[in-house]
Amino acid sequence: MKLYKISLALMLGIGTLTSCSDKLELANPNEPSTGTFGNSVGDLEEAVIACYHHMRMEGTYARVGYTIDAVRAEDMWNPQNAWYLEADHWNVTPTNADMSQWIYRDWYFVVNISNYVITKCEENYETLTDALKKIKGQALFARGLAYYNLACYYQNPPLILNYNDYSNEAGLHPANKEEGDENEFAQFDRVMDQVEKDLAEAMTLLPTRDAGGEWAKGRATSGAAAGIYARALMQRHKYSEALTVLKDILNSTEGGNQKYGTYKLMDNYGDNFQEGSYENNAESLFEIQYLDNGSQGSVDEWTQVNISKDASQGNALEANCGPISKGGWGDLAAAPWLYNLFKKERTVDMPSSLDPRLYWTIGSYEQEWEGYANGNVCYGEPMTEDDPVMMRPDEGGLPIAKHTNLRTNLYTSVVQNLRCGINIRIMRYSDVLLRAAECENEVNGPTAQAIEWINVVRRRAHLKDLALADFNNADKLFEQIANVERPKEFGCEYGRGFDLLRWGFFYDSGRLQQLKEHSVYILSKDPARLKENVQYGGTGVLSSFDFYNPGHEFLPIYQIALNDNPNLVGNSANYSKDNSYYFSKNGWTVHPVVDLSK
Repeated sequence: MKLYKISLALMLGIGTLTSCSDKLELANPNEPSTGTFGNSVGDLEEAVIACYHHMRMEGTYARVGYTIDAVRAEDMWNPQNAWYLEADHWNVTPTNADMSQWIYRDWYFVVNISNYVITKCEENYETLTDALKKIKGQALFARGLAYYNLACYYQNPPLILNYNDYSNEAGLHPANKEEGDENEFAQFDRVMDQVEKDLAEAMTLLPTRDAGGEWAKGRATSGAAAGIYARALMQRHKYSEALTVLKDILNSTEGGNQKYGTYKLMDNYGDNFQEGSYENNAESLFEIQYLDNGSQGSVDEWTQVNISKDASQGNALEANCGPISKGGWGDLAAAPWLYNLFKKERTVDMPSSLDPRLYWTIGSYEQEWEGYANGNVCYGEPMTEDDPVMMRPDEGGLPIAKHTNLRTNLYTSVVQNLRCGINIRIMRYSDVLLRAAECENEVNGPTAQAIEWINVVRRRAHLKDLALADFNNADKLFEQIANVERPKEFGCEYGRGFDLLRWGFFYDSGRLQQLKEHSVYILSKDPARLKENVQYGGTGVLSSFDFYNPGHEFLPIYQIALNDNPNLVGNSANYSKDNSYYFSKNGWTVHPVVDLSK
């Protein structure tokens, strides 16, 4: 009876309290709205995670956003799979929406959520706390990386910087041309200016990887921002400024001021291309995080609207690069030029006389691999000289080991669809070293310091040191960096297509001819022809760059976007316009081809 009276009193009391209000307002915490979400540090932490989430999707790095740039370089080719053929031939059409739409779409997802976080930080907080500095810094990094990709892929993407602009028609349909613009590069420069601004600010807000500790694993740090910032500066030949940034990263590692944290080359090159404990290692400035195979959901995230709790959280690069005989799609193959480049130089102090980077880059059979790492294996099964693995049974092609488990012995077949758990390393310390050497050469010509930075990378591969005396001018050292050191260190990776842009190889007849010679291949069922050192112009020989059209060093603005947005105009690829004037206007020169054998 006593308990009943107490309960009745509580009910009456609540009734008295609530009767004073006309309506009881309840907010469902499971359905946040623009009015209730984003006003706390916790909310913005969740929004930042969404920035990273969108970086690992189909059009950013999980498949086409990574592989389109990779296949456009001369160290990879498309074995007659029509889906990638336009990209391989540098002549994607505006109506090929699958090819160009997804990259555009998915990087703008990153832009949009980054704008939300940045706008909220600027509007709601007069003074940034340490927590908010990390939040804003990560969002600035994400936006800078997004616009770097958009500018280098599309030349004149529209620039959107404030989330509040999405509330009106003009904000939803931004222009990519301003009154007085003479050409598409006016917008390119505006976007790249913003990339530099975002990354420069991110560098000041984010902690180093050392100071960040466990928090920094997988997240953007000041070192990551500095590395991508240097890339952006180099894209417009700001070599002196880039060199200053790169030196600061190197000084942190070499015992100088700890501005960006400590990095080093892993002893084993292959540690950069495996899942599990190898990820987020001491060589990585920034990488895209994927769950290891077997720990993911079962529903592939082919579109951004997949919100299944069982969504997969891997990438499809292994399926792209995996041979058909092992369950892959056989989309991409390593170029014979890259294979033979590796074979030109032998090691000086390891059991195998071959550059160990060849083992982890190309899945070829080599007698020298017996006893090295996992030996001559392809997904756990031994290869023989008489029975090597081809990408496609009818077209051939050297299989790619990088981005795959071909050499790891973890699985007996290709990890299909969006299930590969190997993190994608977007920037490694070896890139800092080789970029610093390139900038030093551009600013000061061949120097002992430039040679030493190159040799640090070569020593990891057990190759003989280069000597300064062998490089009497900047053109020759550039040739060594661009067409020997970088292809062997970063072969079959994303980024070389962007390098060809900044080097201006499309605007010099000698360089364009060199690209044609590097990118030759043969369609053949004969395994004996896989490694053939193909000569340009021979019978049955094809070359990806024979199909290049002026202006198509960029992807076109796809037609659907032009139809939907009346303020959007095409770029040089839409109209096949020659872009060589941009180099001339800026006073940049294209290094002439140099014969390194002389």
